[in-house]
Amino acid sequence: MRLAILCFTLGVCLLQVQPLLPGRDALLGFAAAASLLLLLAGGVRYMRCLLLPAAFLLGFCWAGGWALARMAETLAPELEGREVVVVGVINDLPQAIENGVRFGFRVEHAAQPVPQQLVLSWYQKRRSAHRETVGAADVADVALPVTGGWAGAVVPPLHVGQRWSLLVRLKRPHGNVNPHGFDYEAWLLAQGVRATGYIRSSPDNRLLAEFVAAPTTWLGRLRETVRTRFARRLADAPYAGILSALVIGDQRAITAAQWQQFSRTGITHLVSISGLHVTMLAGLAYTLMAAFWRRQPALALRLPTQRAAALAGFVAALLYSLLAGFAVPAQRTLYMLAVAAYALWCQRQTTVSRVLALALLVVLLVDPWAVLAAGFWLSFGAVGLLFYVASGRLGKAHWLLAWGRTQWAVTLGSLPLLLVLFQQFSLVSPLANAVAIPLVS
Repeated sequence: MRLAILCFTLGVCLLQVQPLLPGRDALLGFAAAASLLLLLAGGVRYMRCLLLPAAFLLGFCWAGGWALARMAETLAPELEGREVVVVGVINDLPQAIENGVRFGFRVEHAAQPVPQQLVLSWYQKRRSAHRETVGAADVADVALPVTGGWAGAVVPPLHVGQRWSLLVRLKRPHGNVNPHGFDYEAWLLAQGVRATGYIRSSPDNRLLAEFVAAPTTWLGRLRETVRTRFARRLADAPYAGILSALVIGDQRAITAAQWQQFSRTGITHLVSISGLHVTMLAGLAYTLMAAFWRRQPALALRLPTQRAAALAGFVAALLYSLLAGFAVPAQRTLYMLAVAAYALWCQRQTTVSRVLALALLVVLLVDPWAVLAAGFWLSFGAVGLLFYVASGRLGKAHWLLAWGRTQWAVTLGSLPLLLVLFQQFSLVSPLANAVAIPLVS
């Protein structure tokens, strides 16, 4: 199974680096070939090796099918640069940019056929005595017209869950093609964004509803509330952005100077929600629930303590992952914890490599574009190294020696990936992480 999952992953990776997307007929042909190989592997003895090429083809077809569906939502060329009235809901945290605000917008109705998911920018034309800057701490302090249009020069307060009617000017996503640079267009594609644009001043810009109830909007409004409170209470604190990154996964709140310092010391992974944070909270919930449950004989007789603690740990990991934005490292950790919790619930033994492989499969089934993110490779690579070192294959040692060996194993093991992905490596990262990991935890 583990080799088949690795082959599936290779198929997904191959599709993502193709210069041209295969057509639907080609993908159907590959899928038919994969199905034939699966039938042969299941019906003919000594043909189990055919599972590997079948898994490879299935991974290629799975990623290709997602890509075809996503590319079908592309903005029509004749609509680029034209003004269109759209009605929809803000479904992502509004971010302050220079002279304005940028936010995710899910279209519900439009005068013309446009992609469902947009990234819009709303710029203010002049400074206002009432509101000079647009920041995370700015909330609904300005009375919004619910029925009248908003054609003023100042950006109104924007919040997750609001339904707006907006006059927008859209364009298809574009990014720079500089070698080794950030591929903004690929990132937008992975996020499901098939058009970007900005809002034009018009009486058609109206707030239709202050909040549209849905699971995603409730979660988004909660994340926004946490960010706003941090910005208000810690307005002058240099660590306000770091706390927002650790709690709700809002890394854009960290200043450029802080990012540079974290990068030079090799501790950027500590301010990006990863397995360290999710596992720590899950373990804390597991420990507290176990301590409480074993002191309640009536509850322990109905449900064993280990099962109750495993359930509490998984729920804590799920809630934190959702609050933190459900990034790839958080997903990987959540899926691994789900497999481990299920094994504890069923009282079954499973190997850590199988847990890691199942988590890899689930991540790619949910998001085939995850392989384009550096965090995907660093996350799974680091966890694989930790499992290998902790498995005892290198021999047992004193806890201090084992701790140092773990630090160096992760440092040296991640070196090739860091050089390939970022073309740089921090020489002081082992020492910096030795201090920073316990401190952040």
